[in-house]
Amino acid sequence: MMAIARRLLKWVQPLMVAVAALFIAFLIVGQWQALRQHAWQLHGGWLALATTLLLAAWSLEIAIWRHLLALLGGHLPLDVAGRIWFLSAVVRYIPGNIWHPLSMTVYGQRWGIRPEATVTSIALYQAIILLAVAPIAALYFALTGNWGLLTSSLGSLTPGLVPLLLAPVALFLLRPQWLLHLTNWGLRRLGRTTLETRLSSRRLCWLLTLAAGDWLLWGGCFAALTFGLGDYSAARLAELLPHLVAAYPIAYAVGFLSLLTPSGFGVREGAFLVLLAPLLDGAVVTVIALAMRLFTAVGEAVMALLSLLMERHQAAHALGLAPRK
Repeated sequence: MMAIARRLLKWVQPLMVAVAALFIAFLIVGQWQALRQHAWQLHGGWLALATTLLLAAWSLEIAIWRHLLALLGGHLPLDVAGRIWFLSAVVRYIPGNIWHPLSMTVYGQRWGIRPEATVTSIALYQAIILLAVAPIAALYFALTGNWGLLTSSLGSLTPGLVPLLLAPVALFLLRPQWLLHLTNWGLRRLGRTTLETRLSSRRLCWLLTLAAGDWLLWGGCFAALTFGLGDYSAARLAELLPHLVAAYPIAYAVGFLSLLTPSGFGVREGAFLVLLAPLLDGAVVTVIALAMRLFTAVGEAVMALLSLLMERHQAAHALGLAPRK
């Protein structure tokens, strides 16, 4: 059954990528006139702010993952953890969800990290990052009542849906070990040795707070990039800011959970469209969503190249220090 599912996924993922690309292309072509009339700009100050927030978000993510890895007995120097992070990040764009954790596992083994520790740290990291979206989404929907294009059908259900969003967070805060039990269940399914560690409610709450801060940095980066590509008044900036900051983590989570395309391609852009179309022109939303993806991908490629150069430099330095025979 698993073999059939893998073969099916092998064919479905490329198909979904093609469908997502066509969806985005038709949207842009269909609203080309609106795109031409939009006051496109390129503001260096906003782009510099977006870059700063992006680097800050990455730094916080590496710190969270490195802390989780240490809890599982895997200790890495900060610079090494950063290189592993960026050298593995670029493989996320390859169809199939296995390449990113596999790459991190291989790099970790070079530093004596057990594969089980790396895999578990990645699973815990993803779970915590996704859980951290829930309070941001709940607060946003509760305060604004804006469900985007779905407001007419979901707006009246907000009082019931907000507690539903928070339920998983409350559950794992009360029973934090369940997160580890779930990841160990996954390890057993993969035939891997399970790991034992303690994840207290206090530590989980602290990690969720850090993860929520990470999402706010990402949302701020998305907002800054949006403002850097357009011409907006101060009042318009203040109006759009909270929506853009909250939309990014929500759309990212939707794309990640879809599991249909690499890095949620097309699904994330569709979520942006649903959330932001009432506030911005649909074609503009699509373009800024794609611009954010490109901005992130280029940034990851640059950081991966710098990491590779640093690794080669350190390897050459180590060979130079090795005694000659």
